[in-house]
Amino acid sequence: MASSRSILWFRRDLRVADHPAAVHAGRDGREVVPVFVLDPALVRPSGAVRLAFMYRSLRSLNESLGGKLVVRHGQPDAVIAKLAADAHADEVVVTRDHGPYGHRRDAAVAERLRSLEIAFVGKGSPYAVAPGTVVKDDGNPYAVFTPFFRAWSTRPHPDPLDVADIDWIRPRIDHDSIPADPDVGCALPDASEHAAHELWDTFLREGIDRYTSRRNAPAESGTSRLSPYLRWGQLHPRQLLADLGDAAGPSTFRKELAWREFYADVLHHHPESARENLQRKMDQLPLDTDATARRRFDRWATGTTGYPIVDAGMRQLLATGWMHNRVRMITASFLVKDLHLPWQWGARHFMQRLVDGDLASNQHGWQWVAGTGTDAAPFFRVFNPTLQSAKFDPDGSYIRQWVPELADADVDTIHQPQAPIVDHAVERADALRRYRAVTGR
Repeated sequence: MASSRSILWFRRDLRVADHPAAVHAGRDGREVVPVFVLDPALVRPSGAVRLAFMYRSLRSLNESLGGKLVVRHGQPDAVIAKLAADAHADEVVVTRDHGPYGHRRDAAVAERLRSLEIAFVGKGSPYAVAPGTVVKDDGNPYAVFTPFFRAWSTRPHPDPLDVADIDWIRPRIDHDSIPADPDVGCALPDASEHAAHELWDTFLREGIDRYTSRRNAPAESGTSRLSPYLRWGQLHPRQLLADLGDAAGPSTFRKELAWREFYADVLHHHPESARENLQRKMDQLPLDTDATARRRFDRWATGTTGYPIVDAGMRQLLATGWMHNRVRMITASFLVKDLHLPWQWGARHFMQRLVDGDLASNQHGWQWVAGTGTDAAPFFRVFNPTLQSAKFDPDGSYIRQWVPELADADVDTIHQPQAPIVDHAVERADALRRYRAVTGR
């Protein structure tokens, strides 16, 4: 008798609602073995907060699955092939992964399964519109956000799916336990699908109408804080777009979702841009990488640059595993334009420590700031940390929270550098001089 058992391999889709891969795996009453693989290639570079949030997400998912989640450690191609054989499954179903590593990993798994005559099936994507599907009339990908957004906005988004009635099983096969949380030393968001929906519902009621006016103020609760849940898939952007509907009010929030999808599309078409400049002409830009540069990087990473808004952001990251998006741009600009360090150093630091670390958004956000990515002429955009601080944290509340030695400073001085590591005006001029040496502009 032919097998009627599927393996559903969870990755960035740690939920049970609106899950096309789960619906497919459980079609026609098929038994489904839910699986998660702790892949050393992804675990090894992750910091404590990312690991803790992932482990808590897995425990919550396991509870939703009635305790049936099978967890294994190891190389995915070997682990999944052995699991499929041991479980007598005739297919492995996944949500498609469009990232560079995910694409290579899935190709290796598919080849291994093919040798066992087990199907490898991809359904759905972590995005409302799968990377690679929004293209120009000539079939080429978009390189600039605004025309991408116009085209993306016209694409239909399927309605979210209900929780499927699936016969989850855990056969008598070996499985590993979910590791204990590493010590993070801070409070993390509740890592559950239920918490994600509660947060979204609260933001819809209380925050989205003020999102445009408040989202750039780091001292306020003006953003949705949904990024960890989108990163790990407790929420799908399709669910958010369905709730937003056609209302004109939340257009700024809808555009932010589109930025996430644009960066995923860029990375899909240019996988090398995870590590290399998208604009290859910028490879010639002189950067500092000597011992002094390393010491300056350490000052930046520990929040001791002497620039209050920069130090506040870096300390928030160390303390919470999260940083306000406006401050991410300020701190990133300081690293590449004031300290003249490679954007890759900062991107790697963020990916290690952000609970919402998403490769496409992180790397291309950094490239946008560094002037090496998708923006048409971005290198001239050099964030002045003092002016940014005064504009977006006018009373210094954010700085007082994260730089306690300035808690008693008055508004006239709290934004000013305190024994700064560099002089911003001097370094801005140097950054532009280096750029002109490469481009002649």
